[in-house]
Amino acid sequence: MTLTMSPDETSATRPLGTVRSPLLEAAAVRAVVVVPTFRRPAMLDETLASLAAQRTSRAFAVVVVENEASGREGLAVAARWLAGGALRGEAIVETSQGNVHAINAGFAHALASFPAATHVLMIDDDEVASPDWLELMVAAAEREDADVVGGPVVPRFQADAPSVLRRHPVFWPSHHRTGAVPMIYGTGNCLMHRRVFERLGARPLDPRFNFLGGGDMDFFTRCRLAGFRSWWVEEALITETVPAERARIAWVMKRGLRIGSINRAVDLKRSGEAGRWKIVAKDLAIVPLAFVRATVTLLRTGNPVVAAHPLAVSAGRIGAWFGVEQQPYKAGATT
Repeated sequence: MTLTMSPDETSATRPLGTVRSPLLEAAAVRAVVVVPTFRRPAMLDETLASLAAQRTSRAFAVVVVENEASGREGLAVAARWLAGGALRGEAIVETSQGNVHAINAGFAHALASFPAATHVLMIDDDEVASPDWLELMVAAAEREDADVVGGPVVPRFQADAPSVLRRHPVFWPSHHRTGAVPMIYGTGNCLMHRRVFERLGARPLDPRFNFLGGGDMDFFTRCRLAGFRSWWVEEALITETVPAERARIAWVMKRGLRIGSINRAVDLKRSGEAGRWKIVAKDLAIVPLAFVRATVTLLRTGNPVVAAHPLAVSAGRIGAWFGVEQQPYKAGATT
């Protein structure tokens, strides 16, 4: 392992605290997996173990982005995997704290450090990839000539998680069948062709979503509007650990509120100031629709927590009128 220390930069030069695996042939790498991490060293260890166990002959590398500039426990975990050669790649420190900054730093570093790579993938630091994940994602992108590829992220609950929450939509993927889709919604299991970044920029996530979240939804919305082709691979499974603090009614209700805030922020960004009143009209129209959806869901499932989800999303949109937005990706917040 080599450790280089230089001023923190956003160019192709290596930023402060970079860790690099030995004998790394960057020119041979064709796919790069970006792993942003923040204060989850034990979970990150599981994530990297799943990447080391990938069944593929493709030359791939990882870029781990440590977003905790002081403690750097994630950087230490990544260094262990890289030093022993179990994984090839680099780990960097992004000193600007926040979800968007970490992801953007990972994408930019992957593109600059591995110029021959045609595909950039991402997985979160609380997730575990199935053994054929990378092969399935890249193969689908090549076979379908897809610009964007997504796959399912399914929850891994603790044994004592309330049964009323186990089927809540906030924990389950948006699509359920392999094939073309209008767009995907999250970076937790995704792949982008290099040409996406060539058009939308190497740091494509908007910093205005840094602490609220939703930078990925905004990004994939722009991919759809730009005409990029999206594909879903149901077999490319990733599992996500659901900690005890998330398996609570209060948390899923807050998540619904945040989804409403994010949806409105994305809509408002698309419409601009001239379309602000159209967004207000949409906010108001969604309120009665949410009650209808809640009633239908309650009758269909008998689950009041699931039925309350559309109401929470609608309330999140209305709350955004008054500047009420959560910031779960800010240091000290509960995500």
